[in-house]
Amino acid sequence: MNRRSRSSNIRTNKRGKAVKKIKKFSPKMQANLLLVFCLVILALLGIIGRLLYINSNVGDAYAKRVLAQQTYTSSSIPYKRGAIYDSQGTVLAFSDKAYNLVLDIKHMRGKNEENVEPTVKAITECYDFITREELNKLIEEKPNHQYVVLAKELSYDQKVKFEEYIEREKALNEDSKSMVKGVWFEEIFIRKYPNNSLASSLVGFTTKDGKGNWGIEQYYNDYLSGTDGISYGYIDNELNLQSKVHPPTNGNSLVTTINGYVQRIVQDHILKFNEEYGSKNIGVLIMNPNNGEIIAMASNEEYDLNNPADLSPYLDEETINGMTNEEQLDYLNGIWRNYIISDSYEPGSTFKPFTIAAALEEGLISENQTFYCDGGEHIGGWNIRCHKRTGHGTITLEQALAESCNDALMQMAQMLGRNQFYDYHTFYGFGQRTGIDLPGEASGLIVSEERLNETELATSSFGQTFTTTMLQMVTGYSSLINGGNYYKPHLVKQILNDDGHVVEEFEPEVIKKTASKKTSDFLKHALYKTVEEGTAKTAKVAGYQVAGKTGTAQKQPRSARTYVVSFIGHVPAYDPEIVIYVVVDEPQNVEKQANSAIATGLASEILADILPFLEIYPDESLIDTDDSQVGTDNNTDQGETPGSNTDQGEIPSSDAEQGETTENPENPDNPDDSGEPGTEQEDDEFNPDAIPDQDEGQEESEVSQEGNN
Repeated sequence: MNRRSRSSNIRTNKRGKAVKKIKKFSPKMQANLLLVFCLVILALLGIIGRLLYINSNVGDAYAKRVLAQQTYTSSSIPYKRGAIYDSQGTVLAFSDKAYNLVLDIKHMRGKNEENVEPTVKAITECYDFITREELNKLIEEKPNHQYVVLAKELSYDQKVKFEEYIEREKALNEDSKSMVKGVWFEEIFIRKYPNNSLASSLVGFTTKDGKGNWGIEQYYNDYLSGTDGISYGYIDNELNLQSKVHPPTNGNSLVTTINGYVQRIVQDHILKFNEEYGSKNIGVLIMNPNNGEIIAMASNEEYDLNNPADLSPYLDEETINGMTNEEQLDYLNGIWRNYIISDSYEPGSTFKPFTIAAALEEGLISENQTFYCDGGEHIGGWNIRCHKRTGHGTITLEQALAESCNDALMQMAQMLGRNQFYDYHTFYGFGQRTGIDLPGEASGLIVSEERLNETELATSSFGQTFTTTMLQMVTGYSSLINGGNYYKPHLVKQILNDDGHVVEEFEPEVIKKTASKKTSDFLKHALYKTVEEGTAKTAKVAGYQVAGKTGTAQKQPRSARTYVVSFIGHVPAYDPEIVIYVVVDEPQNVEKQANSAIATGLASEILADILPFLEIYPDESLIDTDDSQVGTDNNTDQGETPGSNTDQGEIPSSDAEQGETTENPENPDNPDDSGEPGTEQEDDEFNPDAIPDQDEGQEESEVSQEGNN
């Protein structure tokens, strides 16, 4: 700008001094300023509107992003797994609070490490299982670790001991800057089983991560489990510590149908029997036939639920150390496995009531029907004998069951024929799972309809050629003696929430109708006569009307001559309240293994002890009868051991519990056919070639553990 232009903007005042010309705020400038102001206001309103939108719609997401960028700490709050009760309210399983001792080494060390020594001293003085050397080494190796578990599952008293120590140290050293830091207790829950091995095969246990394994613990894992809570804190923009807690949701509890007292009695009797005689396995199942509730279920392999992986009660230390992890797990699975629902076997003569019921329902026979037993039947090229070589002669239907006549049963099976027999066989639940609320149920193994030829049909009529589980037998038998109602067996009847209120109840479930009341009434009477006058006399209990049927089945391979003996029955005979099934697999140290008195004697002893607990009381009028003491501890007829035959009278104990197939026309020299007609031979003897292998022509058998390892 030149001098002239500059001077044109300068004027002089009256004194001659130069004065700068002041520009006026023109209307145009005012309009521009107003426009800018309005734009700023609009921008601010837009920002405010956007903030309101974000806060109302995606505020939580932005808050999480902000928290993620700030310093914070969080910890999980464990849920409490639900308890398991028996039907009387006794606790079978519960979760107890415990504590893990945790050390934050980085926080403890701080900047100048002045808190290390007081912290080490406090920990080692309170807990003698942690040495100073171990702790110092840990601090040196992991200086920046913030979560180191020093001890697990400490009790409440152990936790309080440390806290009281800290309080004392604070009181003694109020002015000291060094103090205990970085130590805290993590709350956990540990599963406990106050009755140790009681109902172990039913209850199951939990793994280290809190998941159910085997039994009720596994089947109802989703009910028993809850949801962990969380506690977290963070430093906000103003450097204030903010914290928030989401409490855990505890699991539900279960009320079972198990009677703990009865279960204990059953397990004690099994233990006593094995100590005195021994067996490969014993199974005892007790059920309410009127609703399908399982009262007790036990077998040989009952283990400590608080230490389920302990092999020391079964194997010596040297054997255990010589096993691989896989071998140990296989052995443990054998212990944890529930014999009563997972193992199958040939039931023998305990199946005979089912054949009779089918023939009655079809109108092929009547209650007054008679049969002629001449010692056996010639079927499919085989002579299949009755246990009584000379034959029973003419007998009634009731006597056929009471005296366990194979000949009469084979005649009934011929009347039914292949199709009807197969239909009833499956209708009664054989060859399929019952649907009980337990994992690992097997389906058993039956002969398919197209392969059910004359021989298989005959031997199936008295419980050979196919396999079943104990649970299938009890469930089907219960339907035959309760009026024909086939109930789904179950172990849990109520679900309780954390406050103890019932949130779900499982009502008895009738699956189908298997028999008429008329058939059921006849079977109850005939089964009562079987105990009173027939093959099951040693099942009697003083003061009670006991009904039931014995069974003896030869195991495969037949050449091994090993047996399963059994008894299935109910009390009271005409108004049943419980069904009991006792199976002894290969009894040891007995005079004769194929002797059903082994099972009936054990059943009688168990019944005598459990009936009062179940509030089933004796009829005083029955106590003084001549033979009422049979089967009890003072039973003079039972003989010295379960294997003796002194109790048999005229009817052998193994009364064709085992059928005999002899006289193969292709082998006239068959040694099983030796002796004159009517000559007494071993009651259990028969030709194993007449019984097909279990895997030939038979339907599926599943004994898998359904996810158990």
